[in-house]
Amino acid sequence: MYEGAVQELIDELGRLPGVGPKSAQRLAFYILEGDSEDIKRLVTAIVTVKERVKFCTVCGNVAEQDTCGICRDPRRDPTAICVVEESKDVIAVERTRSFRGRYHVLGGAINPIAGIGPDQLRIRELLSRLSDDKIEEIIIATDPNLEGEATATYLARMLKTIGIKVTRLASGLPVGGDLEYADEVTLGRAFEGRRTVS
Repeated sequence: MYEGAVQELIDELGRLPGVGPKSAQRLAFYILEGDSEDIKRLVTAIVTVKERVKFCTVCGNVAEQDTCGICRDPRRDPTAICVVEESKDVIAVERTRSFRGRYHVLGGAINPIAGIGPDQLRIRELLSRLSDDKIEEIIIATDPNLEGEATATYLARMLKTIGIKVTRLASGLPVGGDLEYADEVTLGRAFEGRRTVS
C-alpha cells in the first residue's frame, strides 16, 4: 500500500477493465515518472473524449455529432444492417473492407448472470429501424461465445417473424491454424459453413 494520491491513482486505474493490480501499479508509476507534457496530453484526451463523444442516435456507434460518419455516408448500402455488440466491433468489421452497409450497436450481449437481458440492449431501436422498407438483410455479428450466441439466437427468433433475411457470420477455423488444436464447436461450425470449391 502506498500513501494518499499514489494509492488512489492505483485504485482508480485498477477499476479499468482488463487492468489488474500489477498493471495499475505500473501505469500509476508511469504517470508519476512520466514527462509532465505527455501526462497533460493524456488528461486532456480523456476529458475531451468524455465531453465530445456520444452515441449515434441512429446506430449507437460512437460519434462526435448526433449521427456517426457511417450513418451520414450516402455511399453506404442502406439495405443491409450488421448487428454488433460494441462500437469496437464496428471497427473490426470495417477493417475487413468486406461490408459496405450500415451498423447497429446493441451495447452488449444477453448475459443473465450479469443481469443483462434483452431490455438492457438496443433491440427496440433496431426494431424501429426495420420499419424502413429499404432494409433487406440483417447480419448478426455477435461474438462467438455463450453470451453472443444467446443474443444471436434471441435476435434470429424475433426477426424471423418480420420477413427480413437474417444471416449470421460464419465461424470456423482460423487461417494458419491446425485441425488438431481446434475445439469441437469450432470444427463443427467449420463443417456447417463449408462451401463448394470451384
